[in-house]
Amino acid sequence: MADREVKGGDVRGGEGWQPDWSREHKATLAWQPSRSLMASIRAYQAAAAKRGPIAGIARRIAVLRYRFWSVVTGADIPLNCAIGGGLLLPHPNGVVVYPKAEIGPNCLLFQQVTLGTRGNRGVPRLGCWVEVGAGAKILGGVTIGDYAVIGANAVVLDDVPAHTVVVGIPARPVERRVDADTKD
Repeated sequence: MADREVKGGDVRGGEGWQPDWSREHKATLAWQPSRSLMASIRAYQAAAAKRGPIAGIARRIAVLRYRFWSVVTGADIPLNCAIGGGLLLPHPNGVVVYPKAEIGPNCLLFQQVTLGTRGNRGVPRLGCWVEVGAGAKILGGVTIGDYAVIGANAVVLDDVPAHTVVVGIPARPVERRVDADTKD
């Protein structure tokens, strides 16, 4: 994942690194708090990339939207976090993301997931199409490979190779899966 760069939804890399923006799409006036939270983060990142008085007003409005949806969802995802497109948060309650953590495109984070640090050991980096089960903790400078699955309540302290399922405390691999859909 070292050759891939994640910045505000703009993800560059190999096959599978194209974001599926339909995963974040929200119908007008639909009550979908997680998608509204993501929309407010995307709006802030777009406004922050621009200069001028209108962009300043857009940033302030995006921050207000973000604060509202953060309270509603109970999620702590920083505005300036590097998140690839297509992030799916079915139940965003209790999701905590460290500001410098990197989330690749099309990832799935369930409730109570924590992406955090372990002292000065770096921050987590998630590849593309990573699924993180409820209550999982990914701590320190670990890299989660593409198409990996982190089981519910797992505590990940070491790197996880691509196409691997890990479970437990500390997380250990239990299965290596190679799907027909993936080309890695």
